[in-house]
Amino acid sequence: MAFSNTIVSVNWLYKNLESKDLVILDGTINKVFDDQLPQIPKARFFDIKQKFSDTTGAFPSTFPSQEQFQAEAQNLGIHNNSIIVVYDDKGIYSSARVWWLFKAFGFNNVAVLNGGFPEWLKQNLPTEPMVAYHGEKGDFTATLQPEYMTFFNDVKMASLQKTHTIVDARSSARFNGEVPEPRAGLRSGTIPNSINLPFTNLLNNGLFKPEKEIEDIFSKTINKPHNAPIIFSCGSGITACILALGAEMSGYKNIAVYDGSWTEWGTLTTKTMDTPSTWTKAELLAYILIYVANSDLKESWKEHDYILNRVDEKVYKRMHQQFETDNDYQSIQNIIEAVKTHDYFRNDLADLFADIKLMAFADGDIHPMEEAVYNQLRKILKEA
Repeated sequence: MAFSNTIVSVNWLYKNLESKDLVILDGTINKVFDDQLPQIPKARFFDIKQKFSDTTGAFPSTFPSQEQFQAEAQNLGIHNNSIIVVYDDKGIYSSARVWWLFKAFGFNNVAVLNGGFPEWLKQNLPTEPMVAYHGEKGDFTATLQPEYMTFFNDVKMASLQKTHTIVDARSSARFNGEVPEPRAGLRSGTIPNSINLPFTNLLNNGLFKPEKEIEDIFSKTINKPHNAPIIFSCGSGITACILALGAEMSGYKNIAVYDGSWTEWGTLTTKTMDTPSTWTKAELLAYILIYVANSDLKESWKEHDYILNRVDEKVYKRMHQQFETDNDYQSIQNIIEAVKTHDYFRNDLADLFADIKLMAFADGDIHPMEEAVYNQLRKILKEA
C-alpha cells in the first residue's frame, strides 16, 4: 500500500486499522506519557521534544541528526516498508512536523490524519489507554534530504538577495508585531522580505479545507510558479510544516522549512545583553540552577528549596526574574558570558558540577531533559 495523498480521513484509518505494515504515530507535542490518556488503537507515541529533536540545541524542536532520527524510529518498530499515519490531539498541528521530518529523512510513505484525534473522537471511533511501545525494533533507514530544512545563514541570504519566497505561518497579529511573542524574552518582528500566510487559513474546524480551496489560497498568496523556491517559517518550526504540507498538496515542488523560525531569527538578530559579565558567582550559580530546574518545563518545590539552600532569596528572586525574560538561546549565551568573567579553578568547577547534578536529582530522579542540560552545561563550563 502506498499513499496517493498527504492526508487520510479518520474513516480510512478506521477501515485499515488491521492493515499489515500500518504504523500509527501520536505526534502530539508537549505530551507527557500517561496511561490514563486515550489514544487511537495501536498508536505509538512519537516524542518530538525528547526523542526526535536535538535536545542540546539552543532552540525548541531543533532538527535531529540522521543517526538520532534513525535510531529512535527503529525503537518505535518502524520499518522501511511501514505505512505511517500520524495524528495529534489538536487536529492539524504537530502531526505536520512529524510528516515533514520523515520526508526530510527520505521516507515518503507517510500521511497526516485529517482532523487528528479530535475528529476521531467526534466520529465515536474506538480508543484505548495510552500504551508504551515495547515491540521489536524496526529496520528503518534514514537518508537525509538536506533541501527539506534550511537554517539561519541560508534564510539570511535568501532574505537579502530575495532568491526565495519566505512565507510566515504565524498569525497576522504576531507577523505585524501587534501582539507580543508567546515566548518570554523574544522580540516581536518579521523576517525581512517575508510574506504572511497564517496556517489557520488552511483549516476549518481542525480539518484541512478542500484541496481546491488550499490551491487557491497558495496561488493568491505566493503568485509564483510551482517550481519557485519557497521557505516556510513560523514561531519554532512546527506550524511552518502545516504550510509545507498544504504546499505539497497544491503541487509546489521546491519547498523548505526554516527549522529555527522566528525564535532563532528574533534571537540572533537582537543585540546580546551585557549584564551577565557583571554577575557575581552567586548570581551565576542561582541562574544556572534555575535553568536546570526549569529544563523539564517546571520547577518543583524540592528544586526550589534546593536553590534557596545554596543562594540568598533576594539573589534567587532577581535571577529568576532575569531567567523569565530569556529564551533558551539567551540563557545559554548568558551563562557562557558570565562564566568567562570568573576564574574557576578545578575545585570550583567540581563544586559547580556537583550543584548542577544535585539540582537535577532534587525531586528524586533525573528527567531526560535535565540530563541533556546537565551534559550541555558540563561541556560549556569545561570550554569556558
